[in-house]
Amino acid sequence: MTTTLGTASAGPGEMDTGRLEVGETRDGSPVGLPVAVINGTRSGKTLYMQAASDGDELNGVGVIQRVVPQLDPAELSGTILIVGIVNYHAFQIAEHRNPIDDTKMNRAYPGNENGTSSERIAAATFEAATRADIILDLHQGSTSRMIDEVRVRCGRRHRLYDECLELAKAFGCGYVLDQKGPDGQLARAAPDDGVPTVDPELGGCVGWDETSIRKGVEGVFNVLRYYDFLESDPTIERQTRASGFEQYGSPAGGLVKFQTALGERVSRGDVLFEITTPFGETKATATADSSGIFWRTRRLPQVATGEYICSVGTDVDSY
Repeated sequence: MTTTLGTASAGPGEMDTGRLEVGETRDGSPVGLPVAVINGTRSGKTLYMQAASDGDELNGVGVIQRVVPQLDPAELSGTILIVGIVNYHAFQIAEHRNPIDDTKMNRAYPGNENGTSSERIAAATFEAATRADIILDLHQGSTSRMIDEVRVRCGRRHRLYDECLELAKAFGCGYVLDQKGPDGQLARAAPDDGVPTVDPELGGCVGWDETSIRKGVEGVFNVLRYYDFLESDPTIERQTRASGFEQYGSPAGGLVKFQTALGERVSRGDVLFEITTPFGETKATATADSSGIFWRTRRLPQVATGEYICSVGTDVDSY
């Protein structure tokens, strides 16, 4: 059966790319998101993937750029639907939020086809996503520094919680943040519509990071193997899971000097960072409130009082 997404159309054993129209720019030109359809020769599940719903989060685009050329429809069961760049307007100017309506796209789902720019894009991509059996919404920790992890955002009481957790394990970054997300996230809205969804958060950087992209490529192919899109066996390993997320602000203005590396285990009372003067004089020291994993940090060293510094994943176990 032929499958279409926007102007992309592929029969069994075929792949096609095209555009999914979502509105117009200020000069009246059409806005079309880059899309791809990869249709296997055998019946199977449907996977939906998207990237860059935040316009400065490019590692997911790097994953798709590397995954698609490696996929042979003749060796595939089922169908893969891809939106390569979701936040069209923000991507053009390398900004996080859609500048047309100053909206964070991943707070606009399930969208509104007659709404704002972001709501219309969310509605169009949500319609495509919920045609699938599983969804990968590729993100990164913006331009902060962060470990590679996968987020399960539906909440532990959700009817699809176990399926989302299973999908996170199949992706296999090594770390999972298992914490209910804000309203408007695709990984919140799509499970409500019956589709298991996770947010792989592939590090954090300016531009893109090849190490995190490789981790993402491995994760996508592991999902394809686990859910029988491809015939080879997946690699399934235990994941380190955090259910809490503590954020730390700066107790003073100055320069940050971290005392803990990303991914390190910390105990309550361990020194996380110091704030110094330009001459290296210590002004303040911050310690961990709880035991956990040093998860994320700001990128720039200069901070004002109260400005975000870092995060620790807490309530850690494995599954």
